[in-house]
Amino acid sequence: MFVFKNAWKSVVRNKGRNILIAIIVAIIAAAATIGLSIRQAADSARATGLEDTSVTAQISVNREKLISSAQSSSSSSSSSSKPDFSAARSALASKTLSLASYEKYAKASTVKTGTYYTETSSVSKTDSFQPVSTTSTSSSSSSSSSGQAAGQGAGGGMGGGMGAEETQSGDFSLVGFSSDTAVKNATNGTFTMTSGKVFGYTSSSNGDVIISKSLADFNKVSVGDTISVTNPYDTSKTIKLKVVGIYKNTTDTSSSNNGPSQSTSSDPSNAIYTSISTLKALGLDASSTVTTTDSSGTSTKTAAAQLSYTYVLGSKSAYTTFTKDVKKAGLSSDYTVSSADVEEYESSLLPLNNLAKFALTLLLVVLAVGGVVLIVLSLFNVRERKYEVGVLTAMGVKKAKVATQFAIELLIVTMIGLGVGAVAGAATSVPVSNQLLASQVSQQESQASTQEAQFGRGANVGGSGTSTSGTSGSSSGTTTGKTAAAPTQGTGNPFSTKAVSYVSSINTSVSLSMVGQLLLIGLGLTLISALVGVVFVMRYEPLQILADRS
Repeated sequence: MFVFKNAWKSVVRNKGRNILIAIIVAIIAAAATIGLSIRQAADSARATGLEDTSVTAQISVNREKLISSAQSSSSSSSSSSKPDFSAARSALASKTLSLASYEKYAKASTVKTGTYYTETSSVSKTDSFQPVSTTSTSSSSSSSSSGQAAGQGAGGGMGGGMGAEETQSGDFSLVGFSSDTAVKNATNGTFTMTSGKVFGYTSSSNGDVIISKSLADFNKVSVGDTISVTNPYDTSKTIKLKVVGIYKNTTDTSSSNNGPSQSTSSDPSNAIYTSISTLKALGLDASSTVTTTDSSGTSTKTAAAQLSYTYVLGSKSAYTTFTKDVKKAGLSSDYTVSSADVEEYESSLLPLNNLAKFALTLLLVVLAVGGVVLIVLSLFNVRERKYEVGVLTAMGVKKAKVATQFAIELLIVTMIGLGVGAVAGAATSVPVSNQLLASQVSQQESQASTQEAQFGRGANVGGSGTSTSGTSGSSSGTTTGKTAAAPTQGTGNPFSTKAVSYVSSINTSVSLSMVGQLLLIGLGLTLISALVGVVFVMRYEPLQILADRS
């Protein structure tokens, strides 16, 4: 009790020095609170941002690995430096996943999954039905793959069945859908029906299609009319399709796809939508095979359509579990599981993650500088009270008790400063964090704008700097998104961009874990600073101190 009373009296008696120590600790505590708040918001956003949102996933071929393995094998068996294209194509084609395989992995998962898929084939023009084109003539065959734009999987991913398949590209892409969900997530974007209705998915609706308004207007076709197209693998076979609806894309995606090297089937306006059942009836589904001949006269059997299969999962954690489940079910390393939704969300966290790293660096610097200052002040405090130490020890007070008194004094002042700093930090953490985060978002937008300007493609890029009202709630706070243009890979145009909704504001509260971390910081600073005083107190000899004073 004597130690505590004496420590409190000393704190009150030496107000100036202790106030200075409390101010330093308060600054450290405020900076620590802001830094910990930012890191907590980033961790919370990563952990819970997609927990209440469904995400899509795709299984695709690991092309880089297969191509590398095939080329390495051919190089070791041949002295030629020329790439073995045949080996690479064979390696990719051999890894094509069937519809049954996709469904097997859906059933093997321990989490509930929804599924939908599309199959993309093509058909060719006839004299009575022509594709939308800016050229005077349109080729009915091309070496490009069927429906380059439409061949991508709904939900943003490529199906694992892409492999090295190359199908004859006609004048129209014929896309078969498995369900209304697949139609809702059409690769060419959301659309609305201007007349008629969407086809059914049973055999009773075989031959029913919907076409774009541009294509309908170009050919003067109305709902109820029958259109004639041909099989691109055998143009002598005429296919009759009934138009049951006309749709219009919400955004005009009929950009310059009709250049000299482009097939008209890659133009979204020339996409004909139908059911998987119709494709099967026509022999143009993914399970049907056709024979194609390349420019050298080599014939190859390939699938008549490109299959793109999408899994719908309830949350990001379900996606993580699904990834593990399919690997346990036998999915080899030749395939990868990916999610465009997860990748897009992680991209949106880039400014927040950068800010969290900056906050950690700032926190470490503040703690290091603050710790050094406190050690110096503690050293001066002990040296100034050297005579007091000599008197107490000469009176019979053990050195350990004297050292404990100095440590308790520092602990009292540190806790007061810590409390004041924590309150100040909690009050200012939200505006300060949002200001710093806004700076990071602005920097990301500036980088995107610089890249656009560098390539001179700014006129073709949309969405830069536009705001959205997207929010993501969590137990420890809320994050709000802001849309900005960011480079997109894997598209037909290397300079195209994709809107990324960056997390641009946070609203966090001080949690119990944060309070615990602040207490640990305070105790750590106290321990390190008091250790200096303890060392000096234990070295002092009371009689020598008194003699020196005399």
